[in-house]
Amino acid sequence: MRETALRGKIWVLLDKTGKLIEDIDTDQIFHNAHLHITDISEMGPYAFGNLEGWKDFSTKCGEGDIVVAGRNFGAGSSRQQAVDCLIALKVGAVIAPSFSAIYFRNAVNSGFPVLRIINLEAMVTSGKLKTGDLVEMDVKSGQGTNLAQKLPLRAEPMSAVQVEIYMAGNVFEYGKILDTKF
Repeated sequence: MRETALRGKIWVLLDKTGKLIEDIDTDQIFHNAHLHITDISEMGPYAFGNLEGWKDFSTKCGEGDIVVAGRNFGAGSSRQQAVDCLIALKVGAVIAPSFSAIYFRNAVNSGFPVLRIINLEAMVTSGKLKTGDLVEMDVKSGQGTNLAQKLPLRAEPMSAVQVEIYMAGNVFEYGKILDTKF
C-alpha cells in the first residue's frame, strides 16, 4: 500500500523570463518522435525533451521529485506517454494551477498524483516556491509544507475515488479490488 504523503525536491518549470510555463502540451512532455517506444521503463529519458530550457530534465530529476508548472499542464492530445514518462522517472507528482482534462484523467487512472494549487504563480513569483526546495504534500488532505522555507502549502485534495485509485497503484488494480468486494 502506498503512503498518501509525498516528499520531494521541486522543479519549478520557468521560462526565460522567470514565469511559470503555461500550456505545456503533451508533445513538449513526450515528443511524438518517441512514440515508437512502448516500454514505459524506457520513456523517462525523453521527458520534457521538447520543452525549451528543460530538455535535460531527465538527467537531473531524482526519485520522488515534484514538478511545478503553470496553468493547463498537459494540453493537447490524449498521449498517455506524457504521464508514463514521468512515472518512468519516478517523479512524485505534478503540481499546477490547472491541468487539461485528458491529462488529468490519464494521470489519475495511472495512479500518478496531479495536484492543483490555484495561487501557484504568486507563490513562485514571491519566492515561496523555488527549484530545489524540499516539500511534503498529502494527496488526501491537500495539506503540505515547503520544508526549505517552513511555509504551508494548500492543494486541492484528491477525491476519495482518486485516492483509492492512487493507493491501489492505478485504475486497473483498483478495479481488481472492487471486483473482490462483489
